[in-house]
Amino acid sequence: LVPVHRVVDLSVDKPGVECEMALVKVAGTGEQRAEMLRLSDVFRARVIDITHTSFTFELTGSPVKIDAFVDLMIPLGLVEMSRTGVVAIARGDEAT
Repeated sequence: LVPVHRVVDLSVDKPGVECEMALVKVAGTGEQRAEMLRLSDVFRARVIDITHTSFTFELTGSPVKIDAFVDLMIPLGLVEMSRTGVVAIARGDEAT
């Protein structure tokens, strides 16, 4: 466990920038693979592992963006995924 010294709710206290990262593994062959790559381009997902039957994509962005990508990958052969959860930082030149 990591000790917590302070918590700042950026959704209330200050304007902030938030992002989430996900690793998404999908498996398929033929036209499914081509569709997976087309969708990864649209969502700016990066291929970080490739085999003859699967891809693993890295995707960053808002939770809504990641949810949309995952929803489109389910019928194509979603195998598993891992998400970081939202991380955030305050805008501007001051520390929170």
